[in-house]
Amino acid sequence: MTGSVRPDVTGPLGATARRHALRRVNRRRVRWLGDGMLIVVAAVTLFLLTKSFLIEAYKIPTGSMERTLLVGDFLLVDKLVYGAEVPFLHKRLPAVRHPKRGDVIVFEYPEDRSKNFVKRLVGAPGDTLSMTDGVLYLNGHAQQENYVSHTDPDFDPSEQQFRWQSRWLVQTAEAARTGYHPSRNNWGPLIVPAESYFVLGDNRDNSLDSRYWGFVPDSLVRGRPLLVYWSYAPDSAHPFAFLTAVRGARVGRAVR
Repeated sequence: MTGSVRPDVTGPLGATARRHALRRVNRRRVRWLGDGMLIVVAAVTLFLLTKSFLIEAYKIPTGSMERTLLVGDFLLVDKLVYGAEVPFLHKRLPAVRHPKRGDVIVFEYPEDRSKNFVKRLVGAPGDTLSMTDGVLYLNGHAQQENYVSHTDPDFDPSEQQFRWQSRWLVQTAEAARTGYHPSRNNWGPLIVPAESYFVLGDNRDNSLDSRYWGFVPDSLVRGRPLLVYWSYAPDSAHPFAFLTAVRGARVGRAVR
């Protein structure tokens, strides 16, 4: 009668077999963990490189750029076009091109660099800018700004914040005679200094911009918005407005 033969797992040979088997299992585990760590490191590195040099996401938190950009718009920002900053080295890559008048730009707020602002560049170095009754003048010529919205044109506050402008004011006979009293809709003419930009919000009556706090150093410019990749109405009462109040017509819209 032939019976089955069971291996001896208690003797020296059985113990050796168990050790070999455990080593093979442990090697597979180590190899699996190593492969997983490589994938994680590669993914994180790719994300950081993309965020640092190529594309970064940005959310619109205020209405200062309405009607071009709305609260609840999510943007993809091209960081390479103006020369991305190399992390920790405080150096910038060569720019594809420099910011120009009419560009919508993302930059670090000069008075608090932890905050990013998005505005429209209206003045480059050497430009002379002024505003009369809400109309922007560039180098003496009135600008046709079809993207601008005026929500409160009859209100023209004059605030202490505008006093910084005196340093950059073009001295005119009228200014010498009456003094300089800038307001939100009437100011200048100002000369934009070297390596700086003057920016305004498209929602001219509700925008904290260069009129209030001054020029943007070119070193603070972070990039140029490309398109709206998601948009929803944040004032919706629904707890999941991010999904239920989507503004589908704005998704994929280029920023101009």
